[in-house]
Amino acid sequence: MSTRTFRPISRRTFLRGAGVSLALPLLDSMLPRALAKNSPEAPPRRMICICTGLGLHAPYFFPKGAGSDYQPSPYMEALKDHRDDFTVISGLAQQGNESAGHNSEMTFLTGARDPQLPGFHNGISIDQIVADKFDVATRFPSLILAINGSSLSFNRSGVRLPAEEKPSKIFARLFLDGTPDEVNREVERLNEGRSILDAVSAEATSIRGRIGAGDRDKLDEYFTSVREMERRLQAMQAWSRKPKPKVDAAMPRDVQNVADMIGKMDVLFDLMPLALQTDSTRVVTIMIGGGDEVLPIPGVTMGHHSLSHHGQEPAKIEQLRRIEEAEMKSFDGLLSKLKSAKEADVPLLKNTTVLFGSNLGNASSHANNNLPIVLAGGPFKHGRHLVASENEEFKANKPLCNLFVPILQSVGVETDKFATSTGTLTGLEMVG
Repeated sequence: MSTRTFRPISRRTFLRGAGVSLALPLLDSMLPRALAKNSPEAPPRRMICICTGLGLHAPYFFPKGAGSDYQPSPYMEALKDHRDDFTVISGLAQQGNESAGHNSEMTFLTGARDPQLPGFHNGISIDQIVADKFDVATRFPSLILAINGSSLSFNRSGVRLPAEEKPSKIFARLFLDGTPDEVNREVERLNEGRSILDAVSAEATSIRGRIGAGDRDKLDEYFTSVREMERRLQAMQAWSRKPKPKVDAAMPRDVQNVADMIGKMDVLFDLMPLALQTDSTRVVTIMIGGGDEVLPIPGVTMGHHSLSHHGQEPAKIEQLRRIEEAEMKSFDGLLSKLKSAKEADVPLLKNTTVLFGSNLGNASSHANNNLPIVLAGGPFKHGRHLVASENEEFKANKPLCNLFVPILQSVGVETDKFATSTGTLTGLEMVG
């Protein structure tokens, strides 16, 4: 990525006159100085959240012993080159999800309770809280990805946001500029969106005086959403006129074999560091869903979902181990890419908090306790097995949301609670 030195202009700069304040559009000089060569400022903080929807077999995942002297499990062996770059955490649970089963995918990043019940209303996911913090500082507030599954991301209204699965389409969105005609059509589309918002806003204003107080509160919430969307559309218009960053990478080929989950993981994991290093986004989520396809892995002859419901049968567990070890090796590759990429002489991994784990602690029984969790990178002291709770009973486990508090803090969100958290996760230390 090409860089140049400039004196930054604050994104809070406004044009003022005759009692009117007009926010400037996003300009080159408003982009982070950390992206400039030899910048004295630290690069921005980033976050990646990864969920494997069919769990990870606990006896092969969790190490023996606690602290820095733990004995690595088979799955931790796959990450041995990065032992000092991650913390493996046991004793966490999704509170209020005891009977949720696979529905707990929806609440992995939101902490909402009882997603299996009729009338369930989800909350905002942590990635969207961070995306809102960074706002329009990047072309894409967040990058929402999936492999054979749904999105992990939910907005403030609890609405699931769509995910993208095709690497070629993602690469094009990130790095390929459209023709002048395509750019103009995009601007026209954005203008049309603003016109629609103007129209419905005017209509809503006309009825405000004819409704009760409760409805006026709802209408005020609507106006707030409209103003937020108008502001985002304005930012998108500014970005649509700016050239996209150029990277020394070819457009990836989409994996055609629907059963090749690992191949899809590898390709998307190649794209993530490029998206972050070019500051195209600072937030990435990926849901690794599991169907019942037979993965093209030697020794695997049964469907992934069927193997996850192994019922303690040794032959099934052995095949499941082959799949999950391949997942861990793919994750190891992502950590290697993040660590080798540098910005301001600092590894990208150091500035990127990475959450890897599952919404299921035991996929065979759909249990949501003792979730398999790895926290890598970011400003944390790593190289340990952190035991949040030694009691494997669901109610004795600490809330997963206790971990989300320091994760949010690590990317600059000032908070001391999130959803079902009872505080922050004890024993997790920040070092910078």
